[in-house]
Amino acid sequence: MQTQSSVFDDLAKLMTGAMGMAQGASEEAKGFMRAQADRFVAEMDLVSRDEFEAVKEVAAAARIEADALRVRVEALEAALAARG
Repeated sequence: MQTQSSVFDDLAKLMTGAMGMAQGASEEAKGFMRAQADRFVAEMDLVSRDEFEAVKEVAAAARIEADALRVRVEALEAALAARG
């Protein structure tokens, strides 16, 4: 009976080692994939979320200013047309 228990203990140790090795390989694969994805994104020259939001705010302000200037130009054109 002692021999059978020893076999099960050895089998349990082997399985534990295999699971640890599988987890290590999994983490290594995830790290490799993450590094490849980071390299791919860096090569694409993408902008960060902060940079995008900053440009978006500048564009919105420019649109508001352009709309205000359009109204002023239309008013000036109407004033010139009324004079002439």
